[in-house]
Amino acid sequence: MSAPRVTASRLSADSPLHAQMQRGDFLDCYTVASTMPPRAAAEIITAFPGWAQVLVKLRALITAPFGLSQDGPEADDKLGPFPVESETGTEVVVGFDDKHLDFRVSVRSEGGTVSLATWVHTHNIGGRIYLATIMPFHILIVRNALARVARAPYPA
Repeated sequence: MSAPRVTASRLSADSPLHAQMQRGDFLDCYTVASTMPPRAAAEIITAFPGWAQVLVKLRALITAPFGLSQDGPEADDKLGPFPVESETGTEVVVGFDDKHLDFRVSVRSEGGTVSLATWVHTHNIGGRIYLATIMPFHILIVRNALARVARAPYPA
């Protein structure tokens, strides 16, 4: 069985993430073939594998002295640690604002593909250092998450 093909892509023009964009912000998007609806895909994406959970715990240890959020803010609706900001039939957007940066993650399903996009707006040098430090891990986690979506049986 070959590995699912995860590719860099453009975020759909009607995604609410575009409204967040400011000069200098980070935005990436990756796509994989899947007909899974966005909420189901997001549930798989936020169910981090063991190696990614270790990275999240390491992040918590390193960032705790700086007062960064470890579990995200309280919310009635969360996917993993992330509060749901908006949800439609084609896209769910999660994320929150923290003192070093604001971020949102979009999981979008349309046309036989699932896309995972991440937007980040840094507030200070700490946010820029954090973003640069996690970037290689971010890409690994995103690609792995979409590959897991593509391999998951749907409908279950």
